[in-house]
Order: sequence, then C-alpha cells, then structure tokens
Amino acid sequence: MANSTEPQKPQNSKKNKKKGATLDTFYGAKIQNTEQTEDNIKENAPKPSKGNGNSPQTYEEFESEMTKKMEAFWEEKLEIMQKKFTHLQNQFDQTVKENQALKARIRQLEDNDCVKEQESIKQSQNTKKLEENIKYLTDKVIDLENRGRRDNLRIIGLPEKPEINTKLDMVIQDIIKENCPEILEQGGNTATDRAHRTPSTLNPQKTTPRNVIAKFQSYQTKEKILQEARKRQFRYKGMPIRVTQDLASSTLNDRKAWNMIFRKARELGLQPRISYPAKLTIYFQGKVWAFNKIEDFQLFAKKRPELCGKFDTKNQRARNT
Repeated sequence: MANSTEPQKPQNSKKNKKKGATLDTFYGAKIQNTEQTEDNIKENAPKPSKGNGNSPQTYEEFESEMTKKMEAFWEEKLEIMQKKFTHLQNQFDQTVKENQALKARIRQLEDNDCVKEQESIKQSQNTKKLEENIKYLTDKVIDLENRGRRDNLRIIGLPEKPEINTKLDMVIQDIIKENCPEILEQGGNTATDRAHRTPSTLNPQKTTPRNVIAKFQSYQTKEKILQEARKRQFRYKGMPIRVTQDLASSTLNDRKAWNMIFRKARELGLQPRISYPAKLTIYFQGKVWAFNKIEDFQLFAKKRPELCGKFDTKNQRARNT
C-alpha cells in the first residue's frame, strides 16, 4: 500500500481562517467606546492552542496588544479632555481677572464718588461762607456809602429848567428862606459845598424831573432842615417839593418797598416813620413797633384784628396795575 505524499491539511483550517479574518477585522476597526471594546475582546479573543503551534496569535499576545490600543485610546481621549479642561481653566481665570478688575473699578468709582461728595459738601460750605462774607461786605459798603452821604439832602420834584439847573445853590437858599426861615434867623450855616442833578444826563423818555443832591457844610443845619421837612410839605415858589435824606440807591429801593404800607399806616393814624437804614416804625396800642422786613410786618398785621386784611400788598399792587 503506497503511502500518500500529499501534505495532510489540518482539520481546523477553516476555523483558523475564520479566526484570522476576525482578528484582521478587529484590528482595522475603530473602537467606539469601552463597553464595545471589552465585548470585542471577549468575542474575538483566540482560544489558546494545545501545543499544535498552528495558532496565529496567542491569547497573551492578543491581550497585550489590545491593552496597548486601549491605553492609546484613553490617552488620546485624556489629551482631548485635558486640552478642553485647560481651555476652560483659562477662560475661568480670565473671567476671575475681569471680575476682580470690575470690582476694583467699582470700588474706585465708589471712592471717587465719596471724595466728590465730600468735596461738594466742602464747596457748599465754602460757598455759604463766601455768600455770608459777600453780604457782610455789601452791607458794610452800603453803610459806608450812607454815612458818606450824611451831610446831603435829596430834593425831589424841583422843576427841570435851565435857570434852575445853572443856579442850584441859590435855589436851595430860596427854598430854606421860603420853608424854614427860622434857621436863618438863628444864624445857622446854610451854605452848601455843591449841588447837582442825578443822574448827570437827562433822559428824554422820563417826564419827571431829576433829583437834586445838595451837600451842606453843617451837619446840624442839614438835620434841622430835614426835621422841618418831615413836619410839613415844602414848596418852591408855590410848587410842592419833597426833601429827604440822601442815601445809597439800594437803601432808597428798600425804603420805596414800604411806600404802600406807609401810606395805609398813615391813613389809619399809626404815625409811621422810616428810620435808618430802611426800618418801619409805627405807634400801635400805646407801643412803638419796629420792622426790618415787610414779611415781619404782614405777619404782625395778620395777628391783629384791627389791622388784619388792611395791608395786603398783593391786592393793592393788582388794583394799581
């Protein structure tokens, strides 16, 4: 019996080919996740051979290679996660820095507002002090101006004629002779240093004559003339005129503010007087009352039934207009 020379094929060649194809397919596939990888390892893991030497890969080699691939897979994933984490960490750090910068800015703005508020308070206090100083100095200047005019008399209503304007000194002497000759009889010094119209230029739009300012050499003579002018109406050649103390313009305006109240008080027999600088005095219920402001007098009148409603300056101005 002849011996066959053909090589004997292994019985499990189909199984080996099948296993080899399975390994090749596994090696080329992309691992999706851990569970799929573990399942593939279990399914495709080669069975250990029993010493026939025909197995293309032992189980230990397969497990080692799969472990390397798993390590490479997770290293790649870890690297991606590390980059994302680093990016998020950088964004977080940047946000923290910006937040700190904003807090510092807000704190600086609050400090600036506090400083500005303190400066504003100081400026308000300084402004108030300056206003008080300005008022004090203004009152002082007005008082000095009034005292500088203490020898002057203001003549109101003297006709605006050339023959009068050129001889004001003589006209003033004629007024004294006509209205208070007793001063001349007593030997009073009625001489004047100067006399002039005010303002210096004539305004053609004004129909009333300009006032005359006369500066007397004797203060006592000026006071005597002023006292006589308060007692009766002065005249110049039969024409009524008014003689008053010459004062600063601001003081004159303050006195003019009392005009309506002064007239009404005279009608009621309250014996009103305007004292220096612009104070109203009246005689009421056996007492002398003095008022520096119109508001004070109005409050006083409202509390007295005899005077209440008779000094309403607003209604009087409305009727006059």
